[in-house]
Amino acid sequence: MSAASRAPQRSNRATGVCDTGARAARVRPPRARARARRRAALTAGAAVAALLLTACGSGGTSGGGGNTNFVTGTDGISTAAKGERAAAPELSGKTLEGEHLDVADFQGKVVVLNMWGSWCNPCRAEAKYFAKVSEDYADQDVQFVGINTRDSTTGAALAFEKDFGITYPSLYDPTGKLMLRFEKGTLNPQAIPSTLILDRDGGIAARSLTALSEERLLKMLEPVLAEK
Repeated sequence: MSAASRAPQRSNRATGVCDTGARAARVRPPRARARARRRAALTAGAAVAALLLTACGSGGTSGGGGNTNFVTGTDGISTAAKGERAAAPELSGKTLEGEHLDVADFQGKVVVLNMWGSWCNPCRAEAKYFAKVSEDYADQDVQFVGINTRDSTTGAALAFEKDFGITYPSLYDPTGKLMLRFEKGTLNPQAIPSTLILDRDGGIAARSLTALSEERLLKMLEPVLAEK
């Protein structure tokens, strides 16, 4: 008997084939292939969610590669010059209170968009500053709008708003669909919290991917508000 014929066969239960020393083709039964396809689909979905919603408070990255037409300062605030700003996508739906809201209706005002979740500790840290600045600038053609995400029900989000005295509306976006409408390579939200400033024409003028103090929020808002 030759050495090759005496070589022990190693059973591979995961693939249902035997390894005789040569690499055998791996054949999966139909049920295993179906499970693999389901796992691949779930993995792809998780990857999209992870790219969009990086760990709460981590800040993500400015990303964009190539000619993005924006710059990121040392303070983490990214800005785009007037005339080089991407338009915000269509952002409409039901608010936490169940009322219809369309961000496009605020064109002509400077809009502060804040992506947040009641489960997010950095969101809690910045909420008092958003409540204060939204009140201070209420009569200066500034509109604050929240986009609440990853809250499975509105109850916790409404309690969050009550706790921090937030009076401006928030669109309810539990699965992040509204956030996915922003074009890649622009000043798109990539983390929770994220804050965007829209100019009076609906262009995305500034972005932060971390929690904001009152000082940093005003640093984003006031230059856009001062534009003519």
